[in-house]
Amino acid sequence: MATRRVGPARLDHGAQFFTARSEIFRQEVARWVEAGLVHEWCRGFGPDGDGHPRYAARDGMTTLTKYLAEGVDVRCSSLVFAVRPGEQCWDVCLDDATSVPADALIVTCPLPQAFSVLVSSGVEIPQALRETEYDRTLSILVTLDRPGAIPAPGGLQNPDDVFGFIGDNVSKGVSEYPAITFHANATWSEAHWDDERETSTAALLAHARPWLGDAQVLEISPKRWRFATPRTIWPTACWTHVDGVAPLVLAGDAFAGPRVEGAVLSGLAAAAALIALS
Repeated sequence: MATRRVGPARLDHGAQFFTARSEIFRQEVARWVEAGLVHEWCRGFGPDGDGHPRYAARDGMTTLTKYLAEGVDVRCSSLVFAVRPGEQCWDVCLDDATSVPADALIVTCPLPQAFSVLVSSGVEIPQALRETEYDRTLSILVTLDRPGAIPAPGGLQNPDDVFGFIGDNVSKGVSEYPAITFHANATWSEAHWDDERETSTAALLAHARPWLGDAQVLEISPKRWRFATPRTIWPTACWTHVDGVAPLVLAGDAFAGPRVEGAVLSGLAAAAALIALS
C-alpha cells in the first residue's frame, strides 16, 4: 500500500483498492470511513457491478498506512539482512552493523525475502512454505495534460490480455491532476520481466494508448514487483515457531489471501498467536 508523487499528481501503486468481506474487517473499515480516511469508491468495475463495496484511501493508500503507524516505533530505511538467535532473544541484524534485540518477531515480507533473512536463525520452515512462488508485476504511472478515457467509475479490471488493472487516480479521489496507474497482468509481466526497462515501459505505454484518449503524456514512471502476488496460500492465517530462543511468526498475504483484507487478517492472527504465548 503506497502512494507516489509524479510531478504535481499523486498516484497509488501497489494495492489500488480493497474490499471487506469478513465481519472483523468490515468493522475496522467502518471506523476508517467514520474517521474520513477511506471512502467507498464503487461496487465493482463491470457495467453492472457486483454489489460489494470497493474502498479507496482519501489522498492515497499512504495516508492510511501512516494513520495505522501512529504511535508505533517505525524505523524506515533500516535494511535487515539477518536474524540470529541470541542468548534469550532474537538479534535482528541491520546493514549498518548494528542489531536490534527482539523478544518476538513477526515477519511479513514476501516469503523468499523472509527465508533469506532467516537463513541464520536456525528455524526449520516447512518445505511447502519454502516452495511458495509469486507472480510478478510490471507497472507504469502516467500523468496527463487532461483526463484520460477511463470510463466510470474509473477502474478497469482485466480489460485485455496485457493489463490486470487500470486505475484513474482522480476518480478515486487520490489526485487533483490527471494521473492513471497501469498494472500489467502476471502473464505479460513474466514474459517481459527481463526486457530493458525502457523497452517494457514503451511497450506498456503503447498498450495504454486506448485509455489515454486525446490526452498527452506529461510524465511516466515505471514500477516493478518481483514478488507481487503469491500463487498459493498457506492453509492457516499465519505460521508460528515456538522452539527457538523466542517466538517467531510468519504472516502476510501468502497466508490469508493476496488482498489488503488478507494481509490485515493475517496480521491479526499473528498478534493473537503472540498474545497466546505470552
